[in-house]
Amino acid sequence: MKEWHVKSMEKTIIKHVKGLPPDASRYELRIHKRYGGINKVQKKIKYDIKHGVSNEEVVSFLQKVRTGEEFLDIRECEGSLDRLKEIESYFV
Repeated sequence: MKEWHVKSMEKTIIKHVKGLPPDASRYELRIHKRYGGINKVQKKIKYDIKHGVSNEEVVSFLQKVRTGEEFLDIRECEGSLDRLKEIESYFV
């Protein structure tokens, strides 16, 4: 069960850091407005922490997103480092 929450936490962080594409549809904009703010992201990650993910795992994954080669395309998105910094400021 913990593995599921780790994957959920990683997916939430990647989704938030990546942000919306420039050609987002009206549906994507509406869903992002409802579920994509930093407060919602923090609540989702807190829920995963409550169910077994450690705070160290969150911080290490954030560090991996910041420096890892596999996340290079995500870091190239406009504003991604600012959104990553937002999450880091809350969990570090």
